[in-house]
Amino acid sequence: MKEDPAAAPATPVVVRLFLVDDHPLVRDGLRARLGAMPGLEIVGEAGSAAEALALIGPAQPHLVLMDVGMKDMNGIELAVLLLQQQPQHQKPAPHIVMLSMYDNPEYVQKALQVGARGYVLKDAPAAEIVAAIEAVSAGGTFLSPAVSKKLFRNQTPRPLLTPRESEILSALGRGESSKQIARDLGLSVRTVEAHRQSIKRRLGIEGQAELIKYAVEHAREFGGQG
Repeated sequence: MKEDPAAAPATPVVVRLFLVDDHPLVRDGLRARLGAMPGLEIVGEAGSAAEALALIGPAQPHLVLMDVGMKDMNGIELAVLLLQQQPQHQKPAPHIVMLSMYDNPEYVQKALQVGARGYVLKDAPAAEIVAAIEAVSAGGTFLSPAVSKKLFRNQTPRPLLTPRESEILSALGRGESSKQIARDLGLSVRTVEAHRQSIKRRLGIEGQAELIKYAVEHAREFGGQG
């Protein structure tokens, strides 16, 4: 009696993983943690971008777990080269998951823009790295929750201020006092202070120091409003 091929158990898919980090201790830790995962095979590792460029092609990994901050070339630049150098007649380029100490939204956005499928913080629990590998291997994406939260907050549209409030915020960013602003705009100091309170309410800011900090960082954005 012939066995029905359709009834035969499917061969488990083994994810081929390549590690890139210029710290041997980090690679050792990743290898020890991830090497024990069922369905995962670590097919190589590199301690520099140059080494990674030489070894990743022959290793043919499905996924590359890559440090962002390396000495010879940062991980974002390396990702661009890896994704560009894959010849069209060969297998698809490996998926890339960034491993980083930086939760700066600018780094995250650049990594995603060049084609990375995941971004995980180095100080995150090991379970997050495992979750990232599983999600990206299945065709999805993954961001550490702390990164996702910060990225979302960074992309929240800034509140709309009135033209007068925009002028005052811009002036605060240039280091002007309420008296100087009142004189320049032909207002009373009391009116300027009232506008400052309104600005704080709109921006969700409580203290004066926080308002000044925000004004310095965003003065140009609001300077042209209205």
